Amino acid sequence: MASVAIIAGGNKIQSRLTGVVDYAEQYLNDVGIETDIIHVHQLDAEALITADFSNDSINETHKKIENADGIIIVSPVFKAAYSGIVKTYLDLLPRSAFTGKTVLPLALGGTFAHVLAIQYSLDPVIKELGADTIHKGRFILDKHITANADGTYSYDQEAQDGLNKTLKKFVSDKSQVTE
Repeated sequence: MASVAIIAGGNKIQSRLTGVVDYAEQYLNDVGIETDIIHVHQLDAEALITADFSNDSINETHKKIENADGIIIVSPVFKAAYSGIVKTYLDLLPRSAFTGKTVLPLALGGTFAHVLAIQYSLDPVIKELGADTIHKGRFILDKHITANADGTYSYDQEAQDGLNKTLKKFVSDKSQVTE
């Protein structure tokens, strides 16, 4: 069975970004793909900030990346770039961490003015980490996701259609790679 590691670059669990992570996880699970979510903000902060390559918890997390067939990176967009939280983790990955893997970037932001943040700032880092295939990312406006009082999320039709289309292509390509 294929597996995908989802790197979540938000700064808290209860956020619309988690809504994107939850949506991707549910989609993948529904088609029989196992997922392993890495909430970067829950990793050892000192190890992240000081780039402690020997930290046991960081190295355990690297194993999730190593064992995955594909990677999804989910990040908020701040100041026209992906999250520094994501960057601190990606900087600790070995240079070849994404070799042999298919990678899909997903971003959440407040305006389509930042839609190119994936292509111009995140894709080069993904390439540097050795990804064989980088899917065209999906930018979702945060206003298209609503956090519900019970901790779940609601998605308007535009968000659902965009995520379904992007995840379907990712899964389709992923199946070809893992067969």
